[in-house]
Amino acid sequence: MMTPNPGRGLLRRLLFALALCSAAAGHAGSWQQNVAIGGFSKVHIYTPDSHSAIGEGKSLLIVLHGCVQPIDNYLTANLEDAAEEFGMVVAVPDAMNKAGYSCWSYWQGTRSRSAGDYKNLINLANAMSGDGARDIDPDQVYIAGLSSGASFANTTACLAPDVFAGVGVSAGPSIGTSSNGALGPCESADVTSRCNSYAAGYATHFETQIASIAHGTNDTTVNGCYNEQNAGGMAGVYGVDQLPGTNTLSEGSRSAEETLWEDGRVSMLWLNGVDHSWSGGEGASGGYISSAGINYARYLGQFFLDNNKRVDRNQGPLLSNVETSTSGDRILVSGTASDAEGSVVQVEASFTAIAAEESTSTNGGVDGSGFFSLTSEPLADDLYEITVVATDNDGVGSLPFADTVRLGPEPPETAPELSEISAQASGQCVTVSGTVVDVNQDLDSVLVAFANGDVIAAVTGTAFSAEQCDLPGGDGSAQVTATDLTGLNDSASVTFAIDAGATATLDSHITAGRLDYTAYANCYLEYGSSTPFRLDEHSIGGGQCEWRDNDASCVGPQVACSGGGGSSGGGGGGGSCSEQTTYNYYHKTAGRAYSTGNPMAPDYFASGSDDPMTGSTWGWNTLHSDDSSSWQMGACP
Repeated sequence: MMTPNPGRGLLRRLLFALALCSAAAGHAGSWQQNVAIGGFSKVHIYTPDSHSAIGEGKSLLIVLHGCVQPIDNYLTANLEDAAEEFGMVVAVPDAMNKAGYSCWSYWQGTRSRSAGDYKNLINLANAMSGDGARDIDPDQVYIAGLSSGASFANTTACLAPDVFAGVGVSAGPSIGTSSNGALGPCESADVTSRCNSYAAGYATHFETQIASIAHGTNDTTVNGCYNEQNAGGMAGVYGVDQLPGTNTLSEGSRSAEETLWEDGRVSMLWLNGVDHSWSGGEGASGGYISSAGINYARYLGQFFLDNNKRVDRNQGPLLSNVETSTSGDRILVSGTASDAEGSVVQVEASFTAIAAEESTSTNGGVDGSGFFSLTSEPLADDLYEITVVATDNDGVGSLPFADTVRLGPEPPETAPELSEISAQASGQCVTVSGTVVDVNQDLDSVLVAFANGDVIAAVTGTAFSAEQCDLPGGDGSAQVTATDLTGLNDSASVTFAIDAGATATLDSHITAGRLDYTAYANCYLEYGSSTPFRLDEHSIGGGQCEWRDNDASCVGPQVACSGGGGSSGGGGGGGSCSEQTTYNYYHKTAGRAYSTGNPMAPDYFASGSDDPMTGSTWGWNTLHSDDSSSWQMGACP
């Protein structure tokens, strides 16, 4: 049993405050709505551009709605803030087997990994974490919910502790209680015993599971007694004791009182001022979504990041102040290697002759200050790529240091040489990477030209990499040009395919401008009005795109490509302008325009600039914006 640490509360408050300060002002990722996956017919999925600070790739948080609460309400619950800040994919499924008032049926039916929505949730988690394109770390899969969704999430986490590394329970009746217990007096429940029985042969995975339990102080719907009953019950499952004292977490004027258990295994929150709602923080809106409390999704992101017991937190040694030089026919390498979690046991330097394609290496230790000095064996004249890696006492290596050094006379001026170029697409982002060798060691830049702007690649040793986002869907290409200081250059191209699909109902596709009322008949005949179907964005040249289904039987109008003006890659042009082309009515529903005057034939104006828009309700116009807030008539400059 661990000794309570009173200082842990202060650290927790500091980490939470730092998380709030570092939250992104905008959202680089995107929502994909009404996705059919894992046994659910409708799942809203938000995928951030960021990655988790621990483990490999992104984390995953599945959020379960409450009774009489459409999943669309979570589109305005500030889940994007947590997603971007913590590199966390958020999935909000609509229950398939609802009971009562569209509730998750936590009080009835078989509680089994192979039954109903329990099975679907496990399948959803495994389908998403098992899809390499989503880049989700299976050791960072979490589940949370509100009210009936909270109880169902807790039950699912007990059934499948091998799948879910953590659970968040907000205003949820205890597992195994009846439906009467949700609205009436508190029902006593042995949460520890029930959770262990649900897990059966998977109970050993509780050793690395964590839980957060929360309840609004103004909740008059579900009895607040469940907060302590659930927290104490999960602490019993994990075998940890409560720490003394409480911590106050603040988010502007919003606050919560936090109680912790040993080793960060369980937290209990009282969300000040929150009624029976999901606490979304400032600006959150929607039915059973509260703006009165802190952002609970952001709290979960920080809690899971701090306390996840399944990821390997050993980050390996850190190399610094590395220098390379020559002495006769040898290469000298020196620098500092340190390791925060342990000690550095070895530093190895490899020397690869680029022309001769031969390699050799040497290794050594560090002194008391972490300093190392390595010398190669005698080497023939050539351009050498040097790679330095430090290894700690757990066998974990550092990020490599790379450099190039020449032995022998300088060759004639020669253009850089590009090779091994590849492109990796993720959503509407593409990373182009490869090798660039400049025998004169006077490389100036590697520029990658995409359809929506140029990016200057980052070069480390002989490896380069550049990312560009907001690219239009369909087949694309990039031109790579390496130039040295004398102006000599080498160019190559690479192709890729962008998945810019959107799944929605017919009306939703029309509202978003992907289809219009003049050419939707084939789409209606094929899919009807209520069945979600997928359209993909295809470039048709000139910055214009059209949306099509998989066999091009359902095709939308020509519109500005969704990625036509933006660029989130580093270092190069592209600007930040975005443009949208559709009917005035849909500009208005998307917030880009407003109307005044006669309701039957109103006048339309661009939001922010007040530019008059030609036509009336069904006038067809292009608007552009540099900040997605103030819009102006016309295409991007």
